[in-house]
Amino acid sequence: MKLPKEVKRYCPYCKQHTAQALSTQKQRSRSSTHPLSRGGKSRVEARGFRVGYGNQGRYSKKGVKDYKMKTKITKRIPILYKCKICNKTKGIKKAIRSSRIEIGEKISR
Repeated sequence: MKLPKEVKRYCPYCKQHTAQALSTQKQRSRSSTHPLSRGGKSRVEARGFRVGYGNQGRYSKKGVKDYKMKTKITKRIPILYKCKICNKTKGIKKAIRSSRIEIGEKISR
């Protein structure tokens, strides 16, 4: 997906339409952003359900993460707009799902 380097749009901080530069948010791995995701053993232990005698009839089977799930080909890439006047950054509400985003010459995957 191709996007321009600069766009004129509304800045909620200046409360007027200004020229804004586009950039993408740095991509992080799933483990660092969601360490206690649903079905994880560390989450169960953190909630205090695994202490005591035996496996309580539910910890002998595999967790949700261990089952083979369909993987998505693309990632959601968040786009950030930086105002040229006040230098404040505002992101869009929903990130764009795309394999790559081209901002001017720079490519984000």
